[in-house]
Amino acid sequence: MNWFGFGFDGFGQIRPSDVSGQVSCKVSTPVLISDVCRSGVIRSDCRVRASWSSRADVHHPDCGSHVCVSGSSEEVCGGIFPESQGCTDALISERYLTLNFTDRVECWEIQHPQNKLVWKRERELSDDTGHAVALPLVSGGYIMAKPPFFRPLCSKLCAVSLALGSEHAVLLTSDGTVYSWGSGSHGQLGHGALTSQEEPQVVEALWGVPIRAVSAGNWHSASVSTGGDLYMWGWNESGQLGLPSRGLEEEKLRGKISGNTELPINEDEKKEADVFISIQAFPALVDIPNVSEISRISCGSRHTAAVTGTGDLYTWGWGHYGQLGHGTENSTDEPTLVDYFPSHRMCVKDVVCGLWNTFVSAVPKEQPQS
Repeated sequence: MNWFGFGFDGFGQIRPSDVSGQVSCKVSTPVLISDVCRSGVIRSDCRVRASWSSRADVHHPDCGSHVCVSGSSEEVCGGIFPESQGCTDALISERYLTLNFTDRVECWEIQHPQNKLVWKRERELSDDTGHAVALPLVSGGYIMAKPPFFRPLCSKLCAVSLALGSEHAVLLTSDGTVYSWGSGSHGQLGHGALTSQEEPQVVEALWGVPIRAVSAGNWHSASVSTGGDLYMWGWNESGQLGLPSRGLEEEKLRGKISGNTELPINEDEKKEADVFISIQAFPALVDIPNVSEISRISCGSRHTAAVTGTGDLYTWGWGHYGQLGHGTENSTDEPTLVDYFPSHRMCVKDVVCGLWNTFVSAVPKEQPQS
């Protein structure tokens, strides 16, 4: 399995600088990511995490797990984060690296010449809920990207997954129920209003629909049902919900879009497209033509990426830095196939969106799927 990246690369988090020290700010087609450990491409057992300016790769080799960092933080920690030896998971932000171990969780401030431990919590046996969870979930609560790092969660929620947006959170429980809380200014909570919620509140519109995955962008949210249906809600300014966007239509009517690329205007569509969605405060079922099942979903700041049950990748939303992977800097409100992977006979297994970029793991189609 190989990892690919595209989108914002202003700090070399997708591909390192050239001999002159220059990096390409925009990568509009998938490129194979070189391992910052300088050992070739990223291993198949790697997990990628991304922030705006950095990328963290969690490796689990036979010789011991560790984290490698690329992008703006690489200059500080030198690639391999020395304090990460033995960790099971990691999250990276602009300033901090959170490390999860079997017996503790630590938050490190990334700084030169020596990283600084700023928060630590030992795991207690009473914290064990019996459910395997990944960061930002930890025993007894979850971790934020800034102080106070630890926030408690009611154990009765039985959380199995948590997605954090810029000001809101979307939580999935063991029975497939979705909760959300935080800022609701753009409808990103899915409660039908634009008000905020201090405590987790069930997303009633999804009540009775078993959900298996959730994701959160800066101001939009997504979930995938056990049957593979995709539901999205929140802000649609850049078409990130896969619903008609007035902002994108107005850009087309002005004859240009991000990157100043001329686009044809269909006069019939212009007359008929009188329904636009700026904010979708309830979860909406998003239909992707010729796709019967979604297996993975990830939200960036204002773009979305989904993996289908057949191993194809679709992206939509804001594309100014090439984060949609279509070879252009155009934005779109229509889920669009990323042609690179089928044209190279590759099956996509996973997708992770950074704020302005996208990371994808894929295997050759001839290779048996594990």
